[in-house]
Amino acid sequence: MRLVTIEGPALGGLVGDDVVALRPALSAAMRAGGEADTAAAVIPDDMVALIADEAAMVAAGRALAFSARAENAVLRVPVASMRLLAPLKPGKILGVGRNYGDHAKEVSGPKLELPRIFMKPSSSVVGPGAAVRIPPAVRKPDWEVELAVVIGRRARNVSEGVALDHVAGYTVLDDISAREFQFDVPLAMTSFAKGMDGFCPMGPCIATADEVGEPWALDLRCWLNDEEVQHGNTRDLIFPVATLIAFLSRYMTLEPGDVIATGTPAGVGHFCDPPRYLKPGDRLRMEVERVGVLEHSIA
Repeated sequence: MRLVTIEGPALGGLVGDDVVALRPALSAAMRAGGEADTAAAVIPDDMVALIADEAAMVAAGRALAFSARAENAVLRVPVASMRLLAPLKPGKILGVGRNYGDHAKEVSGPKLELPRIFMKPSSSVVGPGAAVRIPPAVRKPDWEVELAVVIGRRARNVSEGVALDHVAGYTVLDDISAREFQFDVPLAMTSFAKGMDGFCPMGPCIATADEVGEPWALDLRCWLNDEEVQHGNTRDLIFPVATLIAFLSRYMTLEPGDVIATGTPAGVGHFCDPPRYLKPGDRLRMEVERVGVLEHSIA
């Protein structure tokens, strides 16, 4: 499934290039099956509640399968005519720095023996199509395309062997960063550099784990104003998804709705020659294979 949050807000799913509102679709499916309509009780109001509830996820799948039938096209609305919000409001966003070999090389520094973790606040999250306003005092705003992992089951002290059982799905994330607070100050303020309002565009959907499959070899690409500036693959992660979940869960409980931003490949603006930074009017398109395409602009 590809789950979305529609302006309203309401929960929905993607069927091809269309959006389906889950509750009305489930109601229609139940009526067609001669059942009492309990869709409002089965489908929650909130994405985090949905992905944490196995029965609700089954009901969402039923709603989308019913809507996909040709005779039920009336339940579908073209996605281009809808406003999608960020697919969820994460409890916490855990970022991983220098997690691709090529990016670690362009940043330089010692070889990492452990994942380099920072945090982004949920207040930094905006949805697909957002026009991100960079604070006027920020001089070096930069882009980073990332595969983001959405936790679906509580994880505490889990092993790598079962870590992926705790994943609800994946989304696309732009880890916007004010580089002067990482590289131009005596002590790096990484979480601050990456935690400003709007610095976490996310979406357009949560592609469920069964939809994506194993996250070991997914292509990532970023285009800035139609120019490809990043191209990587998750096979080059220094610390893969399962390793990150196992590591983090040793120190903190991962809850449904938490997000892990797994890192970015080479090609960010700060390490271009000469450096390049985001400016008003810029357009970004970020794609993760089998997950989705996130587009947003800079205001």
